[in-house]
Amino acid sequence: MGETSPRAMTPQDLTLIRTASDPQIAPDGQRVAFVVTMLSTEHDEYLSNIWLTRTDGSAPRRFTTGPGRDTKPRWSPDGSWLAFVSARQPDQKQQLYVMPADGGEPSCLTDLTNGVDDIVWSPDSTRLAFTARVGGWQEPEDEDERRLSKPARVITAMKFKFNGEGFVYDRRRHVFVVSADGDSEPRQLTDGDWDDNEPAWAPDGQSLVFTSARHADWDYDNAIDLWHVAANGGEPKQLTDTSGPLGTPSFSPDGSQIAFLGSRYLNEAGRNVQVFTLPAAGGQPQSLTADLDRTCTSFFESQRPIWSPDGSGLYIVVEDQGRIHVYRLDASGRTPAACIIGGECHVTGASLSPDGTQIAYTATDPVSPAEVWLCNADGTGERPLTDLNGEWKREVALSAPQRLRYTRDGFDLDCWVIKPHGFTPGQRYPTLLNIHGGPHMSYGYNFFDEFQVYAGAGYTVIYTNPRGSQGYGEAFTRAVLGDWGGGDYLDCMAAVDTALSQCDFIDAERLGVMGGSYGGFMTSWTIGHTQRFKAACSERAVNNTYTLFGTSDIGHSFSEMESGHLPWDNMQWYIDHSPLTYAKDIETPLLIIHSENDLRCLMEQAEQLFIALKKQRKDVRFVRFPDENHELSRAGRPRHRLERFGFILDWFQSYL
Repeated sequence: MGETSPRAMTPQDLTLIRTASDPQIAPDGQRVAFVVTMLSTEHDEYLSNIWLTRTDGSAPRRFTTGPGRDTKPRWSPDGSWLAFVSARQPDQKQQLYVMPADGGEPSCLTDLTNGVDDIVWSPDSTRLAFTARVGGWQEPEDEDERRLSKPARVITAMKFKFNGEGFVYDRRRHVFVVSADGDSEPRQLTDGDWDDNEPAWAPDGQSLVFTSARHADWDYDNAIDLWHVAANGGEPKQLTDTSGPLGTPSFSPDGSQIAFLGSRYLNEAGRNVQVFTLPAAGGQPQSLTADLDRTCTSFFESQRPIWSPDGSGLYIVVEDQGRIHVYRLDASGRTPAACIIGGECHVTGASLSPDGTQIAYTATDPVSPAEVWLCNADGTGERPLTDLNGEWKREVALSAPQRLRYTRDGFDLDCWVIKPHGFTPGQRYPTLLNIHGGPHMSYGYNFFDEFQVYAGAGYTVIYTNPRGSQGYGEAFTRAVLGDWGGGDYLDCMAAVDTALSQCDFIDAERLGVMGGSYGGFMTSWTIGHTQRFKAACSERAVNNTYTLFGTSDIGHSFSEMESGHLPWDNMQWYIDHSPLTYAKDIETPLLIIHSENDLRCLMEQAEQLFIALKKQRKDVRFVRFPDENHELSRAGRPRHRLERFGFILDWFQSYL
């Protein structure tokens, strides 16, 4: 019997993939703790556990067996304990647990109504700091009380809600400290009508720094400051000068410096996130990456700068032309940044061994979900520590992308083409152009289940990084500002033209276009300006930039930064740059997908375009997902994610 050919990837394969994340190397350098996440359609939820693997290459094993989601593993500095957060009871928020590093029964250290986040050990391994939301209306326990009307919400600030969290104006996040032995209740260190985040311990264990926007205009700008507070509480001291957004502070080993990520530009979009150092007592920040012209973070999650044990350097992640790499910085700023972990991949998390000799990291590439890797501190000796998806990858045919370069309007741009499953030379295939969101995120060399599912269904996939994308320099990222639907749209059309000129297997008469969020805007915009596409799918889209301004959780600031105008100062810009304005020109059959709890692009964005097209008797279908937010396609309930794929594949099959 011959070997069976690998089959096409289908939506159901999402339930077979194990994704590794958050690698944390142990103080002894011999083990790495990490998170493994899977989708369960049976329970209709995500299941995550902490796993361990040894750096000698022995087989990884599951360390926690919680029934829900165990995440954020953190070793105590002395190596005796592993802390993590978990929701182990029905309807419970994530709480803080610790368990012996060699295994045993975990102990729960918190029982807070709103759960915990941002956990970090004290240097002496006796305490943990964390953040938790405080306050908010609580559902009464008494059944008769629950039948009564809820109290009115009194709103006085613009930043009163947030996608995925709901109303936050009366639930402020603050810093807590709790004893690791569980002998005392958590102690709240900060309070006030603002959010305090990302605590980091000073090396002597006597104090912490955290991030907070406590200035008078906190509701009107994007500035965040570093603050310093004693570990036993007291009045925090401001360390920075309210000049822009910042985050992820990290003390140098000797406690003299604090590294952080941030920008010195107030209320400006598309700026590179730079790495700064600051004297621990406060003072003028020094940028270590001003000459790099790349952003030192990824779109979805920031990596704290990691100090070398001698304080001479820092390790950071850098986004570069579709890749996310690890760089080493000279802490003095005298020598240029050096790429340590490169290649055509996305590094999704990293940690450094306490002796500074090894880096444990998770990385993904276009044909491999994230796995755990280990290398020397200089990037040599790279080797995988896990192969969680090896058996699945041998069963499923995954298509590697072909990178195409093209030039338009003075910019050098990237697009990628993925061939369909069962590709046969000489045949032409229906093709989907996928446009990313943001606009300041990027596509590139990561495993993206969407593209592989579409390729598995028989489609060629084109994706590109038009102007506005990160990873190509600040001027490129900012070129989209004030010009949504202008140069960015033409860049996307040029990507299609480039793919058609170089890939004779693309059927120019069977093109589809799709995207979410800003990519949804671009999809709705595209079909209002060209009829070259035979079908489209616009998800969680911005269809009316004017109403986005006053309804989105971030619209009041995001819209102003992206457009350069307030609506009452230049209403015409908002009209001219709304896909809804061009609904009369849309002839392409359109599938609209939106989530009912989306606070980033509210449901009215979808409803307005749907009604406009139905009123004209255009070919449109509207799919609404209950109990989902803006993150449906990435983090929605598993059954909804599979159902969503079904709607999309059925739609394009009907027209392409």
